Amino acid sequence: MDLELSPDEEALQDGVRRLCEGRFPMATVRALAPQAGVDRALWRELADAGVFSLRADGMGATDAVLVFEELGRALVPGPLVWSHLAAGLVDGAATGERVVGGALVGGEPLLVEHLDALDALLVLDGDRVRLVDRGAVDGVPVPRPLDPLTPLHHVESLPRGEAVGGADVAARLQLDGAALVAASLLGIAEAVTDMAVAYAKQREQFGRPIGSFQAVKHLLADMLTRTEVARAAVYAAGVTLHDPGVGDPARAVAGAKLIAGEAAFVNGKACIQVHGGMGFTWEVDAHLYLKRARVLDTVFGPADVQAERMAAYL
Repeated sequence: MDLELSPDEEALQDGVRRLCEGRFPMATVRALAPQAGVDRALWRELADAGVFSLRADGMGATDAVLVFEELGRALVPGPLVWSHLAAGLVDGAATGERVVGGALVGGEPLLVEHLDALDALLVLDGDRVRLVDRGAVDGVPVPRPLDPLTPLHHVESLPRGEAVGGADVAARLQLDGAALVAASLLGIAEAVTDMAVAYAKQREQFGRPIGSFQAVKHLLADMLTRTEVARAAVYAAGVTLHDPGVGDPARAVAGAKLIAGEAAFVNGKACIQVHGGMGFTWEVDAHLYLKRARVLDTVFGPADVQAERMAAYL
């Protein structure tokens, strides 16, 4: 399995990173909180860049993983994964004309993210996939969601909607969704590592940058190690989804989601620790990455579910 990026893949990654840096600086990301995390104009720019139509454009799982890694690094909010999965199933999802969210039925409580920004929902209900119009869904807002950029609504029940896929489609969407969430978690692990290193270079204590102290060096080295291990797992999941002949996609994705989720969350805590007391304040971005990491861990199977799957595979 070759995990080295090709020139085309490097160009794709660089292009998405530049797009995020230009259109989603942290000031813009923070400003999206009152809009349920979605600005329609920016959403269409993501669509124009091919974020939601990658597969229809002839690209594969490895390319999608690279794109969502960069989206996670920039902390771009919104139902990105669900709208990507909806392309080909829901008219207007690939072009950004419709914002599509989703829900996995089977657990309680039933929470829907970004409900106020949606046009439709994809519902994975056991062995079928249903498309539900947003206007048919009633939800009660969660007053203080963990991630201020991921608003939540508690929904008692969902209407039946329109069947758009059977068991095979549902299984594929769950697997692809978990891989893309793992890629976003990898991006978060990278971002907080870079943030901690940058701060450790500039913050001085006792006349020296704190990055010169051995204890801080150990924290940063551990963050980098977790990130690179997660990168190997996530890239391997992308390669395996693209070419199942190299391994078991379900096993690769479960491992990637488990490892990347831990890397993002533990690195997020370490980043806050490197920032010291100010790391806990609203003004420092570190807490936003930590909260997003915790929220993403719950999507398409939390850590305990992925650990159980890995144990079964082993």
